[in-house]
Amino acid sequence: MNRTALITGSTSGIGLGIATEFAKAKYNIVFNGLEPNGAEIAANIGKQYGIETLFFPANMMKPDEIKDMVTKATEKFGKIDVLICNAGIQHVAPIDEFPEDKWNAIIAINLTSAYHLTKAVWPKMKEQKFGRIINIASAHGLVASEFKSAYVTSKHGIVGLTTVLG
Repeated sequence: MNRTALITGSTSGIGLGIATEFAKAKYNIVFNGLEPNGAEIAANIGKQYGIETLFFPANMMKPDEIKDMVTKATEKFGKIDVLICNAGIQHVAPIDEFPEDKWNAIIAINLTSAYHLTKAVWPKMKEQKFGRIINIASAHGLVASEFKSAYVTSKHGIVGLTTVLG
């Protein structure tokens, strides 16, 4: 039985690259993203590498959609062996001009979604005595850049969350 990886933000960019590498290693992949052709991307990777895939367009700002994605993935594959929290957004502006809605979206997508995903997969990983959680933080998890208050805060937070999971 193949192992399964759930990768957020996996229908484009870095996430798609990560998903492709896991597919080459014969992991089943749970794809996530908001691209309209996400299901097609997942199906093509599955066909190319001879693996099973599931595409789930859960919005990382919506905890119920996140939980539903984990439930559906576990129903299909029986388990999630690897969780990769890769989805992220950024906005650049001085703090006094930073829109509150952008702050809230960045914190929700870049940080809070990782909490909800981890909480959802953790019991099964404990039960099976195996699991890996990889949170993508970037250099901004360690250093700051001007005008990136929400992004840097979210990435420092993701480093902290990862550290406490030990």
